[in-house]
Amino acid sequence: MHHSHPTTRRPAPPVALLAAFLLALFAASAAAPAAHAAAAESGVTVNVNTATADELMAIPGIGQAKASAIVAHRDANGPFTSPEDLLQVKGVGEALLAKIRPYVTTGGTTSAR
Repeated sequence: MHHSHPTTRRPAPPVALLAAFLLALFAASAAAPAAHAAAAESGVTVNVNTATADELMAIPGIGQAKASAIVAHRDANGPFTSPEDLLQVKGVGEALLAKIRPYVTTGGTTSAR
C-alpha cells in the first residue's frame, strides 16, 4: 500500500491588497509636498524668531507642545539663524523640519492667515 503525504500549500499572498497599499502609500507621499507647496503659496509664513506660540501653531504639524518648546528654546538660546536650527528643539526632527520648512523663516514678518 502506498501512502502519499498530502502537501500543504500556502495560500498566495493577497497581491491586490499589497498593490492597493503601495498605491496608497505612493499617493500619500506624492500629495504631501503638493499640499505643503499650496499652503506655502497661500502666504503662510511664520518667523520663528518673533512668532508667539499661537502664531507658531498656524504651521501644519506644530501644536501647542512644539510651539511652546520652540518659544522656550528661543528664549533660552537666542534667535534661530536658519530653519535647520529648529532641529535643536526637543521634538523637532528631520521629518518634521522637512514638513514645516515651507512655512518658516528666521527673518521678515509672520503672515499666518
